[in-house]
Formats: sequence, C-alpha cells, structure tokens
Amino acid sequence: MRINERPRHDGPIALVDYDDAWPVRFEREAQLIRHALGERALVVEHAGSTSIPGLAAKPIIDIVLAVPDSSNEDDYVPALEAEGYELRIREPDWYEHRVLKRSEPGVNLHVFSAGCVEIDRMLAFRDHLRANEADRELYEQTKRELGARHWEYVQDYADAKSEVVEAIIARALA
Repeated sequence: MRINERPRHDGPIALVDYDDAWPVRFEREAQLIRHALGERALVVEHAGSTSIPGLAAKPIIDIVLAVPDSSNEDDYVPALEAEGYELRIREPDWYEHRVLKRSEPGVNLHVFSAGCVEIDRMLAFRDHLRANEADRELYEQTKRELGARHWEYVQDYADAKSEVVEAIIARALA
C-alpha cells in the first residue's frame, strides 16, 4: 500500500548507460544507513540495475536493507527519515516490505526482515547478471524495448519486466 498518492509518469522510461559512479553513490548511502541504524542494519546491499556493471538503468540506486523486523517501523523509520528518507510504500502482505525513497541522490531503499527469501532472490538475480553476459544482454534488451513505450506509472514498466526477471531468477537459483 502506498503511503501517499502514486506519482504519474506518463511517458517512456529514461535509461542511461552504466555509470562507474553508481557503486560510489551506493557506498556513501550504505555508510549513511549503517551510521543511522547501527546494529539494526543487518544487511545493506546494492541491488537493481545500477549494481550490475555494464547494464543500462534508471539512475536510481536500489538498496536492500534487512532489519530485525521490518513491520516494526518505529525501530528504523525515524532514524532514516532524519537522514532524508521518506517512507513511501508499506506492503504487509508481501514479506512486510517497506520502501523508503530519497530524491537527492535518487535512492529506493527496500526494507525486509532478516532472513526474508526475497533478499536472497534479489541478490541471486544481481549476482547472476554480473556473471552471465547472455542474461545481462537479454535483460537490457527487454528493459530498452519496454522502456521505449509510454507508461502511465513506472511500476507498470517494472511489472512488464516480470516474466523475464522470473526466468533469470530461476536460472540463477538452479
């Protein structure tokens, strides 16, 4: 469930070529998150397309954060809000997933409880694409073809990639 109204996109998705600055941006954010949360930041990993060298992406850093209990927002959200993050999505029916966003720099912070299987899936996808050129090219081609279309909402674009993403995850976990 969105905390606030979902912003309309109304256009194609702007993808840019891989930028060597993305891992540096991730490291700065990871340090900020670890400092804000201390021992509550059990996992802080760079995920999504910006974590895969050579892959075109929207220039937004996706970070996976595991905390002891993602449903206990009082334990971590205020500390992250103090660092400029805003709680935007709450999904209690999907692994108690939360998304906090930061606009400068652009970051999507995906929060799960420690041990959540979705963390393993996201990192397996990332690691597989880092190592498998054919699947990385397949994924980029899919992103570019879908990105060129008109999308009312960015999430619709993300959903349209699901079949290819799931196929790649299946190979990664095989």
